[in-house]
Amino acid sequence: MDIKTTAGAGASTDSARRPRHGLGRTVRAYVALTKPRVLELLLVTTVPVMILAQGGFPNLWLVLATVIGGSMSAGSAAAFNMYLDRDIDAHMQRTENRPLVTGEVSPRGALIFAWALAVGSTLWLLATTNWLAATLSAAAIFFYVVIYTMVLKRRTEQNIVWGGIAGCFPVLIGWTAVTGSLAWPPVILFVLVFLWTPPHYWPLSMKYRHDYEEADVPMLGATRDGSQVGLQVILYAWATVACSLLLIPVAGMGLVYSVSAVVFGGWFIYESHRLYNRAVRGTEPRPMRVFHASISYLTLLFVAIAVDPLLPF
Repeated sequence: MDIKTTAGAGASTDSARRPRHGLGRTVRAYVALTKPRVLELLLVTTVPVMILAQGGFPNLWLVLATVIGGSMSAGSAAAFNMYLDRDIDAHMQRTENRPLVTGEVSPRGALIFAWALAVGSTLWLLATTNWLAATLSAAAIFFYVVIYTMVLKRRTEQNIVWGGIAGCFPVLIGWTAVTGSLAWPPVILFVLVFLWTPPHYWPLSMKYRHDYEEADVPMLGATRDGSQVGLQVILYAWATVACSLLLIPVAGMGLVYSVSAVVFGGWFIYESHRLYNRAVRGTEPRPMRVFHASISYLTLLFVAIAVDPLLPF
């Protein structure tokens, strides 16, 4: 048989074995690069802060423009993160189905996509909101990609504490999109999200302890025992709730927010203590209870922030 024919047959066989993805599946793969679940958190924190800044419901176009720009910005950071972490994602059960691991998206394609979203989100916010919101958006991408993913994540068990700052920027972006400046209320909310991030994420790292050990990523939940992690979760949960109460006098919050901050905050603290107590007793700590409780707490608190300015009391 002719060598060229044999080579051609081999190439045809390889081509036939290579998975072919339709347009719909490819689009879903690129959407997955943006971590849609994280984008939900962006909406939860951005829109209520815009309502608080306006003292009512802001212009609908401004809200839409800010959400679009913020989603592109957060999606860019997530895509950069998946590109840089594709080596360790392959060793973790929680991330083994991400598009760069499965091959549904190429590294080059992911990098181009991440840069396109980064540039596009900055220009979009600059055109539709103001320069301060656009600058804060670019800073959030830089912090998540460079400070957290490239510098901290693989080097220190405090990675999520300082790296979590990137997730605090949406409250500043929402406020500045409305007002064009910063003030104490968004700063307090920035600190609140900063304090909330460790007790939100550390229980998840407890659940996937073996994943992080396998990938050699020093998340606190993988490097310390359950009682030590539980104690840290308690301390940060208390600090988060205390910070939420500061918003009452500073922003003049009403009854809806005040009651919500106390009730939902008390629930968050209770679940944190439960995690610690179970770990100390040597029983299954059930860290995902705290993980899900933290999401519900933040969501309900920011819903209260949105509702409070719209009511007369």
